[in-house]
Amino acid sequence: MKKTFTSCAVALLLATVVPCASAQILIGQSADLSGPVAASVKETIMGSQLVIDQVNAQGGINGEQIEVIRLDDGLDAKRSLENSRILIEDKKVVALLLNRGTPNTLAVIPLLEKYGVALVGPSTGAMALHKPLQKNIFNVRSTYQREAEKAVQHLQTTGIQRIAVVQADDSFGKDAMEGATKGFEKANLKPIVLALADRNKPDYAAIIPQLTKANAQAVLWIGSGTAVTEGVKALRAAGSAAQIITLSNNAASGFIKELGSASAGVIVTQVLPYERSFGHPLIKEAMALAKAKGQNELSPALLEGFVATKVMVEALRRTGPKPTRAKLIATLNGFQYDLGGGLDVSYSPTDHTGIDYVDLSIVSDGRFKR
Repeated sequence: MKKTFTSCAVALLLATVVPCASAQILIGQSADLSGPVAASVKETIMGSQLVIDQVNAQGGINGEQIEVIRLDDGLDAKRSLENSRILIEDKKVVALLLNRGTPNTLAVIPLLEKYGVALVGPSTGAMALHKPLQKNIFNVRSTYQREAEKAVQHLQTTGIQRIAVVQADDSFGKDAMEGATKGFEKANLKPIVLALADRNKPDYAAIIPQLTKANAQAVLWIGSGTAVTEGVKALRAAGSAAQIITLSNNAASGFIKELGSASAGVIVTQVLPYERSFGHPLIKEAMALAKAKGQNELSPALLEGFVATKVMVEALRRTGPKPTRAKLIATLNGFQYDLGGGLDVSYSPTDHTGIDYVDLSIVSDGRFKR
């Protein structure tokens, strides 16, 4: 059964009530609320909802309340497409926000083009969403290719030579692997193992022996959620102490919790400033709103939802009363927004990247640290 959540219901994921019976601006989101990356998506939605709740409490956007209709796709691309069709055709949303997954996002592009609908802040760094330009997609984060390239370069600069790669056998994995390959070439190295893994059900019995037999010093694990956490735990159980490095799609507190005792020392690339840099204006703002709701910590995934939704809200505000799909896209195509602390979002008719930022974090004492 398809699960539906709205920002004006008693939110299962957020434990908040948003009174928006008179909501006039509808936004849609299709994301994994019950499957392999649900823990990360939950945190992204928490960040998004901080912005939505604040806006509605202050009277809405140009006097209009905003509501996000969320449909569960379980990270299945076919369900993402059907959810998006329902949101666009039946629910008449003005735009989509924070759809999750590379294959899932690629699947909805024809639908976005058919109806002239913007998707703001897809929670994926696929290069295919940046180049060639997707006229209806407005990214708020750097690409997986840049992250993967930086990951390999970091390992090489620390003296690690024997690097293995576990790659999700899907469009996301192939895309990130292109960046990793650039990193290997610059480091004058080649992966000692390249193991392909089913997106949702990796064959660890086949993958782990390849890594241990090759005596890998490090493993770049390109995958999502439980597909990575279960693999890392299996690798540790096999006796390997290889350095693990993975990408920002796993930058969630839930990812650390799922890893448990295997989390220590895992490196995760990041696409936004450090969530504990409390002097940064963006972090200070998010932390104040989170504390007001009884949340005492931020996570990278929460920040991604927070930033994407701030971009959406500001674009809607600039579009004016009664925003239409076409008017919103026109606004976004000439959009520049200072998030504070030197973090700027900008779009033009020829560039929808938004923010170009990559950093590294390491898990220590159950937290991401930089």
